[in-house]
Amino acid sequence: MRKTKLTVILLVLATTLVLSLTAVQAQDKVQVRWYVGLGAGTDADKVEQQQAVVDAFNASQSEIELILEVVDNAQAYDVLNTQIAAGNAPDIVGPMGIRGRASFPGAWLDLTGLIEANSYDLTDFDPALVDFYKVEGQGQLGIPFAVFPSFMMFNKNLFDEADLPHPPANYGEPYIDEDGNELEWNMDTVTNLARILTVDANGNDATMDEFDNTQIVQWGFGVSHTDMRGRDTLFGAGNFVDAEGKAVVPENWRYAENWYHDAMYGPNAFYPSGAYAGSDLLAGGNWFGSGHVAMVPIHLWYLGWGTADLDAEWDLAPIPSYNGVTTAKLHADTFGIMRFSQNPDAAFTVLTYLLGEQAETLSTIYGGMPARLSLQGTFFEHFAATLSEQYPDANFDINWDVAVQSLAYPDNPNHEEGMPGFLESSDRYTQYLQVVDNNADVDINTELDTLQADLQAIFDTASTGS
Repeated sequence: MRKTKLTVILLVLATTLVLSLTAVQAQDKVQVRWYVGLGAGTDADKVEQQQAVVDAFNASQSEIELILEVVDNAQAYDVLNTQIAAGNAPDIVGPMGIRGRASFPGAWLDLTGLIEANSYDLTDFDPALVDFYKVEGQGQLGIPFAVFPSFMMFNKNLFDEADLPHPPANYGEPYIDEDGNELEWNMDTVTNLARILTVDANGNDATMDEFDNTQIVQWGFGVSHTDMRGRDTLFGAGNFVDAEGKAVVPENWRYAENWYHDAMYGPNAFYPSGAYAGSDLLAGGNWFGSGHVAMVPIHLWYLGWGTADLDAEWDLAPIPSYNGVTTAKLHADTFGIMRFSQNPDAAFTVLTYLLGEQAETLSTIYGGMPARLSLQGTFFEHFAATLSEQYPDANFDINWDVAVQSLAYPDNPNHEEGMPGFLESSDRYTQYLQVVDNNADVDINTELDTLQADLQAIFDTASTGS
């Protein structure tokens, strides 16, 4: 009996000791918080897939506990600002694009020292893309992860109904019109096509004298899912900040804004005005997905979900040139380590796991083209297969090559680069769009002059901290 009691006591003590050691080991684990919300990754299915990545990392080692935090994009910027102000910032943030990063100037850790200390291999990336994340005065703020090239999407059915040949398949090729004439694939050609493809309620297109620009039911062209800087970049790269840090509206963007306004309200209008932008006719803002817009420049991240309800065939074409220059704006996502992190070494270990072993998995989850050269060869094959699984009734026999070609024409400076007083500056040019896109009679140049003056005032306040 005593032996039995002693055995029980020893077993209890041993169990207690094991539990205590386990608790100590758990406490000894370094916690790294991964914040998702400034970009993709907040949809329910993606949250589940990201959690699987987290679970795989935690099971692979015993020193770091990775914790996933997902905040809906609509609140993510405010929540992160609040966490930073409260001294409770996460360690890693991503995926995020240039805009997400620029919304928190000075908040990111320069990775140069960690890259050197860990002899991290960057040879699997295009050197230009590595430099894309070098910010003057701040350092290497990211490592390439995924790129989202832009291209022209066109509705094949609408072209066919209008008896128009489809756009060219490759950059450098001309548009061949219905008479066999070769036309440069530029904004003039797109404008002429867009007018033919724009139809009013009586079936008249925008080239006809009978056309009623107040009763449009189908548009030839539109630029959706972007802001002012994004849409103006179709006419060439630019920046609201000049070399001296002063506010400026580039001349090519002035031309662009006048072009857009005339395209919305001119007698031969072919572009959705503000009144139509969020209408049911245009699927609440999903213009191309509504089936009522023939051409849109858009990014890779749009494919699939944006056309889920589109009962028409579509394909990809090159971005048209303007003044002999082609600018296919680029979105490029990465993950950043916040400079407030208490565990930067552990955060870098996680970062290299996400951008290394899990790079292909995560780029598939977010729909991005891997930045790693070694993963790009089979990307579109897998991408098309994934889209086919998600949308079995759709046709994904698509001209994917043009998306790769677009990477040769990125905007520099990038349209999402930072500005002084970034959030306030963004709000101000958004207000400008609300005015000009909803009013036929405004003077665009006057509004742009006012915008520039207001941006300068914001820049001045930001520089003085007042």
